[in-house]
Amino acid sequence: MMSLHFREATDVYRKTWPFVLLQLAIGIAFALLGVIYLALVVWLGSLFLWGDGGGGILVVALVMLVALVSFAYIWRLIKRYVLYMVNAGHVAVIAHIVEEGEVPENQLSYGTTQVQEYFVSASGLYGVNVLVDAILKQFTRSIARVQELIPLPIPSELEALIDVLQKSIVLAVRYLDTAILAYMFVDRNDNRWASARDGVVLYGKTWKTVLGSTLLIVVGMYALSFVLATLLAPVAVALDVLPPAFELLSWVLVAGVVAVVHAGVVKPWVKTVVITTFLVEQREETTDSETMSWIEDRSDRFSELVEKAENDAPVDDDHPDAGRTPTPGEAA
Repeated sequence: MMSLHFREATDVYRKTWPFVLLQLAIGIAFALLGVIYLALVVWLGSLFLWGDGGGGILVVALVMLVALVSFAYIWRLIKRYVLYMVNAGHVAVIAHIVEEGEVPENQLSYGTTQVQEYFVSASGLYGVNVLVDAILKQFTRSIARVQELIPLPIPSELEALIDVLQKSIVLAVRYLDTAILAYMFVDRNDNRWASARDGVVLYGKTWKTVLGSTLLIVVGMYALSFVLATLLAPVAVALDVLPPAFELLSWVLVAGVVAVVHAGVVKPWVKTVVITTFLVEQREETTDSETMSWIEDRSDRFSELVEKAENDAPVDDDHPDAGRTPTPGEAA
């Protein structure tokens, strides 16, 4: 039977408010900068398009596209080198509270120190996390197929619902790497790759409970974000009195508020639930070669992790390309 640890996780979440507020503050600051930046781009574009000199729509569109791409690139860098480390520090504090039952003194300093001491650099943490993320995706994709988990014929009318559930599982998997990272902070094995390997094996033994609870709260999280967007839609409509060039900004503002609340408040709670559930569920489990072989049959990247663990490879020397920058608790 699936165990839910929402109450315990919510209590842990409340105790890590300094980290939650820090992430929220960073999100708000960047959102404000983003709105100002986009407003400036739109304003300059409107001047160029309707000003005395005139201008082509194609040129204006090209300039705005370059501006948006530049903004996205800067945001990617901030995620990689700022938010990534902040999120990891939050994970370290959550893991400490779950295992020790107490809040570390000056948790912001504690979390940052734990990340720096255990992974040395952002690139070291990034290298481990990218590989773990790839393994979890392959493994879960292999075992968590909704149609195969239901031992009955599925009516054609329900195929759309099954498809939604399958896509929701994909979204839920994005949060699982934080659970492995939390285990590594608890395990404190000098061989980081071995610690990551053991964490993945323990997930393999508890995946039904961990993935099930994660799926439940991820679906709820996106439903909450949809409700929030619906409630704020009238604000965007009210701002339609602005000049035509700025009407779009009213919707950007609403989207920004939803995104900030989603990323700064809701996602950290989801992350806390996932970590708490995994750390509690794995306590009675131990790693074994049978489970390792079972996972290896379902993820070719797991063999890579096993090899690194056996060789005690240095984490700083690995910079795998995963095609994206994973953030602990992403979807956040």
